[in-house]
Amino acid sequence: MKRMDILKSLATDNGKKMILLVMDGIGGLPGPEGKTELEAAATPNMDALARKSELGLLDMVDVGITPGSGPGHLSLFGYDPMEFSIGRGILEAMGVGALVGPGDVCARGNFCTRSDDDVITDRRAGRIPTEKSALVVKKLAESIKEINGVRVTFYPGKEHRFVVVFSGEGLSENVADADPQQEGSPMRWARPTVSDGERMADVANAFIKKVAEVLKGEAPANGCLLRGFSSAPDIPLMGDVYKIKPVAVATYPMYKGLAKLVGMNVVEAGETLDQLFDSVGRLWSDYDYFYVHVKYTDSRGEDGDFEGKKKVVETVDALLPRLLALSPDVLVITGDHSTPSVMSGHSWHPVPFLLASEFVRGGDSKSFDERECRIGAGGRIEAKKLLGLMLAHARRLDKFGA
Repeated sequence: MKRMDILKSLATDNGKKMILLVMDGIGGLPGPEGKTELEAAATPNMDALARKSELGLLDMVDVGITPGSGPGHLSLFGYDPMEFSIGRGILEAMGVGALVGPGDVCARGNFCTRSDDDVITDRRAGRIPTEKSALVVKKLAESIKEINGVRVTFYPGKEHRFVVVFSGEGLSENVADADPQQEGSPMRWARPTVSDGERMADVANAFIKKVAEVLKGEAPANGCLLRGFSSAPDIPLMGDVYKIKPVAVATYPMYKGLAKLVGMNVVEAGETLDQLFDSVGRLWSDYDYFYVHVKYTDSRGEDGDFEGKKKVVETVDALLPRLLALSPDVLVITGDHSTPSVMSGHSWHPVPFLLASEFVRGGDSKSFDERECRIGAGGRIEAKKLLGLMLAHARRLDKFGA
């Protein structure tokens, strides 16, 4: 019997409230002074909470596997990422409100800066402002309606990101990313991962070339990359499985999209961290599971900005009392993967977590960081088991067996 089926049979609705605070990419590695970002940050509120909580480490997919944000979040929501595979394109598409019909394939686009000989000099086009990016999307939408008989629909996203939906016959999501994954490398074109992806790969590459043609002479966004080719998946909903009423409090489209796919209600939570945290209090009486997502820890880590990531952690710590004032029955602080700023990208390192409830075996941890989590009472567990642990601490699981 699968774990999800067991939890579904045991789950009960007792009204207890849970908060999952996800600091995206929170895990780190020692920087110049021998400390990770979490260790170096001044976090008096998290540290005080750690002293009466269980700390541990999460393996998001499996030992040694570097997770993307999609698999990492699926694990946090109780899904086995090896069983449920969701492409980044559909997540981003759902997040921006894109219409994705049967047979459609969507992809997550990055505006980029490319040279005349197809070398990618900046994968994010300097993280151009959202307002400027929207104007670029508008220009492309007016210029590109169809590629090789396939209808093309554009949707703007945050900063350098956008979504494109391809609609036509014979399309497949079985296409590898058209992205070299690092600056200074030549363009890596889309290719089929199995034979039925050949048409989609050809359309994607023709699309990328057409975008470069339309944006020729523009700066810094004069080209694009495409990732996460995907169609809408079939996935059980969190509310049905775990008997909870979940809500997503997030600002970035991809995370809103993932939340929608697993059945969460998605609300407008503003653009700032202040607004994000205030939204939880505003919604407190309407839901019992709150997924709160902070993106900027990951963004600063990907930029190799150690100090910037540390400051985001400190900002979240200063806002934490707003959540504590709500007296949640269970509060978890963790991430969906590690993004060490010294690596400027995702890594395979296990992710620190803190679990607070009235039933923890805590009391001996000094602070919330990687070193303390390594020896904490929570141990090292598979991330897909975290939600079951939260439900148990909320007394929302009946006994298994006689």
